[in-house]
Amino acid sequence: MPTLAPVDAQSFVVRAGFLKDVPYFALGDGDLCFVEGAESRTKAHKAGLLAAVEAEDGNSLITSGDDGKIMQISADGSAEMLAERPRKWIDMIAAGPSGAIGFASGRTAWVRMPDGKEREFTHERAVGGLAFAPKGLKLAVARYDGVSVWFANAEAPPAELEWKGAHLGASYSPDGKYLVTTMQENALHGWRLSDAQDMRMSGYPSKVKSWSWSQKGRYLATSGAQAAICWPFFGKTGPMGQNPLQLGTRGDSTVSCVACHPKEDVVAVGYLDGMIMMCRFEDNGEVLLRRPGKSAVSALGWDKMGLRLAFGTEEGEAGTISLI
Repeated sequence: MPTLAPVDAQSFVVRAGFLKDVPYFALGDGDLCFVEGAESRTKAHKAGLLAAVEAEDGNSLITSGDDGKIMQISADGSAEMLAERPRKWIDMIAAGPSGAIGFASGRTAWVRMPDGKEREFTHERAVGGLAFAPKGLKLAVARYDGVSVWFANAEAPPAELEWKGAHLGASYSPDGKYLVTTMQENALHGWRLSDAQDMRMSGYPSKVKSWSWSQKGRYLATSGAQAAICWPFFGKTGPMGQNPLQLGTRGDSTVSCVACHPKEDVVAVGYLDGMIMMCRFEDNGEVLLRRPGKSAVSALGWDKMGLRLAFGTEEGEAGTISLI
């Protein structure tokens, strides 16, 4: 039976996961909470922590805040400032190959290169989301009416992928063959990058705010419905012409957060009422990991072996769930 170890985060949990097997909780009040035996806290940002992402090597967390700082926090709580944009809210961040970092505010995106140098990329409209390609220093910038893909280490104009509407978050498939965005409307849009073929994934009752690729990139699990909607990305046409899986269907709550298992075709599914389920792609087998709580699940993150799951909610309930 799964066992739950609670953590009193006391603030909105922006991100939860593990650094070197140490559970962490990145909190909206600017703190990072680590749990290695006892709980310890590091103040990453003076006021609010707006975004957080694990570095590519999984050994540190990159955070951004309304103080304009980009911070790198290690599992021992040590902190280093990587970049600063005074008086700007840095609410988007992405971790790239070899330690590259992308971040954005307003209509501008920046890339801090592995050597510490920075490049700036400006757009006509506000940046909606950022994602690095799995290989090479290519940064996808979601924007109004599409995505601009910049070659961060080359003086070249971006490749443009167009589709009408406001594009928010961006994500590459693990094999780099597809690029997907969330939309301001209740839908996803994607492109097959070999030929820029459009892919539209719609039918959601609410906006998609959480998504996660399965361990081999065969499925993209998403929130925004009363089940985790999992789009198939195998075959030549990706999700086009294929029906998505619907895992963990509930009639009384909506999925707010998803996190695919790092080793198996399994997804952790969090709901608006605080419940957490684990669902298997093959047969929709379900395991209850947490009963409903006080507020929506806002963060889920597995350890490298997939034996523990860290979670957090909008009202600061948090903890780890061990499967062994």
